[in-house]
Amino acid sequence: MHNGSRFWSAVIYLVMVFVIFITIYPMYYIFILSVSDPIAAASLRVYVIPEGFYLRAYSILLANRALWRSFSYTLLYVSTGMFLTLFTSATCGYALSSPKLAGRKFFAMFLLIPMYFSGGLIPSFLLITRLGLYNTVLVLIITGSYSIFYIILAKSFFNSIPEALRESARIDGANNFTIFGRIYIPLSTPVLGVIAIYTVVGIWNSWFGSMIYQPNPDIQPLQMFLRRVLIEQTIDLAQLSAQEAEAMAITRLSNLQLRYSMIIITTLPIIFAYPFFQRYFVKGVMIGSIKG
Repeated sequence: MHNGSRFWSAVIYLVMVFVIFITIYPMYYIFILSVSDPIAAASLRVYVIPEGFYLRAYSILLANRALWRSFSYTLLYVSTGMFLTLFTSATCGYALSSPKLAGRKFFAMFLLIPMYFSGGLIPSFLLITRLGLYNTVLVLIITGSYSIFYIILAKSFFNSIPEALRESARIDGANNFTIFGRIYIPLSTPVLGVIAIYTVVGIWNSWFGSMIYQPNPDIQPLQMFLRRVLIEQTIDLAQLSAQEAEAMAITRLSNLQLRYSMIIITTLPIIFAYPFFQRYFVKGVMIGSIKG
């Protein structure tokens, strides 16, 4: 393309179109199955456009109280996790970026060791149990309140800010709280945006922690609800009530189509949020390349 070759330009465009197709088509395929006629969806003969138009599966799911309860807990875990992760990453990153911090190298090494080496699942489970967090809402909030990687990311960004700016503020009488809140935080919008969207996506898609520490399905997030529907199949969405069963018998709605609709409902919010934060992903790649 740099030399103006039409042939290689066409090759690159074809490759990119193919990559876009294999990326988008699986989700599109699930969507057209979820809105197609139940018999066509069950036979899996829909490939390009929906066969018929059927939204009964969505109406059943949206009327399911367990789905909305899981969705509300997911919003709770996402909002608290994002706020606490931003707070711990910014405060710890600011402290570690200060050259006058006593024991700076020790604290940096103290964070790096557990970042690469973990005690394992059993010690973590015993710790959660001893702290009284097992099968509670706080277990996901507290365990999702920090990330060593994000602390290092914030530290790398703060290191890129000239130290003379901090020193000049101290000469004018500002303390660390003033410097952090009025100078560093306004300048750190890119890295905070990166941490926020990474945290939101990570918590929204997580389910393993809930599976280990939350046996109570009433406090489990949306991804665990989806897992019970798709994998464990402990929730039969086609047997919600006698009225729904009669309606589904009339319309020949299958459990399979309900699962397709569940995937779409679970995935759409984070897909719609991604374009608004896309620029932060690009900045995150550049921030991660800064040597701290």
